[in-house]
Amino acid sequence: MTLEFNDRVVVITGAGRGIGRAHAELLAARGAAVVVGDLGATIDGSGVDGDDPATEVVAAITAAGGRAVACAADVATEEGANALVDIALAEFGRLDAVINNAGIVRTAPFDEVPYEEYQRHLDVHYFGALRLCRAAWPHLLKSPAGRVVNTISQAMLGNPDMSHYGGSKGALFGLTRNLAVEGLASGVKVNAIAPGAGTRMAEASADTLSPEVMEYMRTQLRPEHVAPVAAYLVHTDCTVTGEVFNVAGGIVNRLALVNTVGIHDPDLTVDTVAERFEEIMAITADAVPQVVAPLEVPASS
Repeated sequence: MTLEFNDRVVVITGAGRGIGRAHAELLAARGAAVVVGDLGATIDGSGVDGDDPATEVVAAITAAGGRAVACAADVATEEGANALVDIALAEFGRLDAVINNAGIVRTAPFDEVPYEEYQRHLDVHYFGALRLCRAAWPHLLKSPAGRVVNTISQAMLGNPDMSHYGGSKGALFGLTRNLAVEGLASGVKVNAIAPGAGTRMAEASADTLSPEVMEYMRTQLRPEHVAPVAAYLVHTDCTVTGEVFNVAGGIVNRLALVNTVGIHDPDLTVDTVAERFEEIMAITADAVPQVVAPLEVPASS
C-alpha cells in the first residue's frame, strides 16, 4: 500500500529546517501542496538569523517536481497565523491539514527563568498552534480530511532546566485533547507527536543531556525518521484522534493516559490512603486508557 496526498494542502510551521523540513519534503513527494512556514528565527526565538530557510525548502521541492510556497510568518502573532492560511487559499484554493512544528528552546534552572521567558515559549508553542488552528478551523471543517498534528515533547513529563519549555508543551497537549473533542462531530482529527531527532533544538538543549545521548541523537535520530508518522496522521486513512505518539530513530509508540483501577472506600481516611497507596498507583492489565470519545450519559441503574 502506498499512501498518496494528491489534492491535499498542508500548512507546516517551522518547516525551513530539521523535522519540519522533513515533513514538507515527504508530503510534497507524495503529492501534497505544502505551505512552508518559517520565520528564520534563532533557536531561542530572540531574533531572526537573517537567512530564508523557507524559500530554500520550496526551491528544493519545486526542483523535484512538487508544489510548495514559502511564508515567512511569525506564528506567535495572529497576523502570522492568518498569513499562513491566506497563502494556502490564494496559492492552492483550499486547506486540509495543519502541522504545528515551530518551536523555540532555551535551558535554565526553574528559579532563574524570568517570567517573560515562560510567556515567549507559550506564545510560540501554545498560542502559535492555537492561533493557526483558529485561522484554519473553518477550512478544516470543510475538508473531507481535516487534520491537525501538534508537536509536543517528552519534556512536558519532566526534564532538567526546561520548566518553561516543558510547561508550554504540556499546555499544547491539553489543547490537542480538547480540539480532538471539538472535531468529533465534523470528523476533524487532532493528534500530536513527541519527536526526538538531532536537530538545532536538540543541540540547544545539549547541556541537559549526557554527551553519549547527544552523540546518539546526532548520528542515529534523523528528522526523516519522524516525518512518516506526521504524514500518516494527516492522511484520510488515519481515524484516531486525541492521541500522542513518541517518534525517534524509527521507533514509534503511543503515549497514553490511563486510569488505574485504584481503590474504592466510601469511608476513606488518610490512613487508608497511606496503607493502600501501592494499589492506587499500580498500573495493571485492567488500567483504562483515556481516549477521546463523545460524552455519554451513564445508563440509570
